[in-house]
Parts: sequence; C-alpha cells; structure tokens
Amino acid sequence: MTLDAALAAGVLACMVAGSFVDPRSKHDVSWILRTPDPLSLVLIVLAAATLVFRRRAPMTVLALTGGFALVEAVTGDPRAPVAMSAVIALYTVASTTDRPTTWRVGLLTMTVLTGASMLAGPLPWYAQENLAIFAWTGIGATAGDAVRSRRAFVHAIRERAERAERTREEEARRRVAEERLRIARDLHDVVAHHIALVNVQAGVAAHVMDKRPDQAKEALAHVREASRSALNELRATVGLLRQSGDPEAPTEPAPGLDRLDELVGTFRSAGLHVEVARADNGIDLPAAVGLAAYRVIQEALTNVQKHAGTEAKAEVSVVRVGPNIEITVLDNGAGEDHDPETAGGHGLLGMRERVTALRGTLTTGPRYGGGFRVHAILPIKTRTAVTGKPGEPV
Repeated sequence: MTLDAALAAGVLACMVAGSFVDPRSKHDVSWILRTPDPLSLVLIVLAAATLVFRRRAPMTVLALTGGFALVEAVTGDPRAPVAMSAVIALYTVASTTDRPTTWRVGLLTMTVLTGASMLAGPLPWYAQENLAIFAWTGIGATAGDAVRSRRAFVHAIRERAERAERTREEEARRRVAEERLRIARDLHDVVAHHIALVNVQAGVAAHVMDKRPDQAKEALAHVREASRSALNELRATVGLLRQSGDPEAPTEPAPGLDRLDELVGTFRSAGLHVEVARADNGIDLPAAVGLAAYRVIQEALTNVQKHAGTEAKAEVSVVRVGPNIEITVLDNGAGEDHDPETAGGHGLLGMRERVTALRGTLTTGPRYGGGFRVHAILPIKTRTAVTGKPGEPV
C-alpha cells in the first residue's frame, strides 16, 4: 500500500508537470508554458488517487483511470497527460492476470482511448498525441505481460528445485528404509536361529537336571555358546548403525558356506538329525551370495527345528549347476504347524527377499507324502559384478 501510494504521488507529479507544458508552439517546436483547465487538474488528481488501489482491484482501477483519460481526450484542449494513469493501470492488469486477459483488455483500452482521441478529440486524427496514446497503452500492456511471464518463469524454476529437493529426500528416506529392512532381516535370522537353540537346550537341561546332571551341564554349555554367538552377531549387525565417532565395528567377515559345518553342528547339538550333501566343488562365492546361501539354510533348519516335530530329519544339499549354486533343504516333519507359511512369522519372506535381491529364485512348499521343501537358486556372479564381454556365460 505504501509503495502504491508513493507511485501514485510520483505519477501525480509527472501529470501535473506535463499539464503546464504545451509542446505545440505556433512558430517552432519549442516548449511553452500554459495554464491547465480546472477539469484537467481534477481528472489528474482523481486518476492519481485511484492508482493507490491498483493492486487490490486492478480491473476497477483500469476502468476508472481509462474513463478519466477518455474524458480528458475528448474535452481537453490542450490535453493533460491523464492517460499516463491508464497506462500504469493497464500494466498492473497485465502483470497480475493471464495472457488472454491481457490481450483482450489491452486491445480494448488501446482501441477506445485511441479511437476517442482521433474521432472526438480537438486534434486532427493523425496528430502525434493520438498516436502516442496508442503507443503508450501498447507499451504498458507488453511490459506488464513480460513481468508476469518472468515471475511465472522464476516461480517454475523455484518450484522445480523444491520438487527435486523433495525427491532427493524421499529417495534418501527410501534407501534408509531398505537398509533398515536388510538389518531387520539379519537380526531376525540371527535371533531366530540362536534363540531356538537356546530354547531347546534349556528345555533339555530342565528335563535331565535331576537324573542326568552331566547332560544338563552339556546342554547349558550349548545354551551359553549359542547366546554368545547371538550376541556377537547382533553386535556386528547393529554396528552398521554406528556413527563416525563411535567405536569401530567388528571386522569379522559375514558368514558363508565355509561355515556350513559349524552351522549344521549347532542344530545337531540341539537334537536335530541333519544330513549334508555338497557338490559345489569348494567354489569361492561372492560375499553376498555366500551370506544369502548361509541364511537360507539357517532359516530353513530353524523352521524345521521349530515346526517339524521332535522326530524330524533334515537334508541339506549344496550343488553347483552351471552358473548357479542351488540350495535345497528337505525334511520329513509332520508337526501340526509345520508349514512356516501358515504358522506366522517372516522367515520365508526374509529368505525370498534375500534371494530376489541377488536375482535368484526361491520355491518353498509342502512335499508330497509329508514334510517341507526349500529350494533356492543363486547366481554365482551377480549382475552388478559382471564385467565380461557380450555373449560370454555368466
């Protein structure tokens, strides 16, 4: 409002100064002073006062200032520059509305003011002052449209930058969520395996404590070993969340098929009969593939331990088939809730996500005649690590 009032005062001063100057001398082109008509001074003051409200009601202000300029164009002799206020009002309309509106309103204002000046004014139609009205109204509309376009362009750039920033933040949050999901899968695998062993061994210890204390001590030793392993793996997994200033995380490599015998031994110690057949030729697997194979076997045997019943037997096979490593875990369990897919939990989901992340396949389901089957096919070379030539087997 203050800026508009200052602009209105400046326009008023210019129009008053212009009303005392007559550029049309009889003998030459020199400017001479003249006395403006009282009606012209009134129109000047009214037009300038109207410009104070040009931002609040641009169309109304344009209509009023255009009307004042029209009256001055028809009656003024010599004319006062009241049309200057209409040019400012037209600029405001063009800078605050759209282009079609600017075209319509601008052409209407130019036509009415210029036509009235040429047809009904005291000057001949070809007078320079009449053409000046046409030129200045066109300049006002064009300048306002240019300002509006620039504002829209700057706003679009700013909005695009803000959208890109939001997209980067959303991508960062998505990656954090995926990393947390991977960590959660690791935690689930570790806890489910070791806590299942702790539970079984604690039950054995409680059962034989009175009659066979030596066996109870052995079971408690297994409980202690399993709990220690669980804590170590939990510490290694949670170490992924440490910040730069925190103590260093353990540097022990992630488990792979080289620790398969150790893994199977823990289940055998818990009382599960497990047979292992390997035909992978001792191949060194990438860390991600080895970890996924290890976790699949661990989760599958944990499900057997939890759901297959006390008399269940499990068979684990690791076979190299072309560019893939195939993991198969079979059991003959007959527990009522043996199907892990219907027993609740997220073990199979975690296995499937691990295998799918490596572009492998996982099939699970009940076996004909009883039991459950887990079969995973993992590519030995992940696609992100392949750098061979086109046409070479991977």
